[in-house]
Formats: sequence, C-alpha cells, structure tokens
Amino acid sequence: MDETHDAILLEAMRVLDLCRARGLTVSTAESCTGGLVAGALTEIAGSSDVVDRGFVTYSNAAKQEMLGVSPATLETHGAVSEETAREMVAGLLRAAKTSLGVSITGIAGPGGGSAGKPVGLVHFAAGTRTGTVIARREVFAGQDRAGVRRLSVLTALAMLAELAGREKARAPSTNPQPS
Repeated sequence: MDETHDAILLEAMRVLDLCRARGLTVSTAESCTGGLVAGALTEIAGSSDVVDRGFVTYSNAAKQEMLGVSPATLETHGAVSEETAREMVAGLLRAAKTSLGVSITGIAGPGGGSAGKPVGLVHFAAGTRTGTVIARREVFAGQDRAGVRRLSVLTALAMLAELAGREKARAPSTNPQPS
C-alpha cells in the first residue's frame, strides 16, 4: 500500500465517522475519477449506512442525462469547469436526495489538456441538502493519470468531511441497507 492510498482510506473513514455521528448520507458524481470516491468510501465495511449511490458521468451526455447539467453550460464553460461541477452536484442532490454530495470533473491525462485547461486541472463541488455549496479548483501538475485521480479522490473526501463537520446532527437514516 502506498502513502496516498492510506491517506485516502483514513479520509474516507473520517467522512463515514462524521456522517454516522450526524445521521448524514452521501452520494457522488464523478467524471475523471470514474467512481473512485464511491469506491474509497465503500471499501470500508459498514459504509452502507452512509453511502447511498454514485454516478459516473464521464461523457457530456451522461452529465446532461443523469445530472441535468445544461448543454449551454457545457458549451460555454466546458465539461471541466466550476460551473459544470456546481451543476453536477446540484443535479446529484436532486436525484439522490442525500444529505451531502460531491462532484468531480477534470483532465487526468496524459492527453486532453490545453493551455487554458492543462492536464491535472480538476474542478470539485460539494453541497448539502441545506443549500451550502463549496467549490475548488486544483491543478495537480507533474502527476501522471493515476496521481491526478488519487489526489482528486483525497480532495473530494476532504470536502465531504468539511461539509459533514459543519452539519448538525439529524435523526438516523431510514435508508435500506444493502449487503
């Protein structure tokens, strides 16, 4: 196991612990990470009391169909933008009805970058059912594809932990528990 993987598992455990203590549930909408955030959370036994669902919306069509991202947003700002990340998390929270959600869209590489949007550029948005939204822009320069994706997972989990820490405790979830 490498250091980053250990950090990801620790951060995922922190998210789950914070959410459990407050009766919160989580969902994810991922593009460049391809489900790795949901995977990190569900790698931990017992996560089904917190994790509701994850969407992998790699294509623009998937972002539009599954999350309701506006074609105009994609046309004007592109798939890798704060605006798209914000629309992704808004659509996620509408679809999933969970307490918290996080979205990730970026350019993991090795190709696909440009002068204005280099390889390693990732936009994140995390939101709550109560209306709080935070957005982040990171450029993971000098990283290979795997590195960009791992650091993106770590950032997304940290954002979920930040929001979970701000939320007040609620009644326990009544979501059915998958195996």
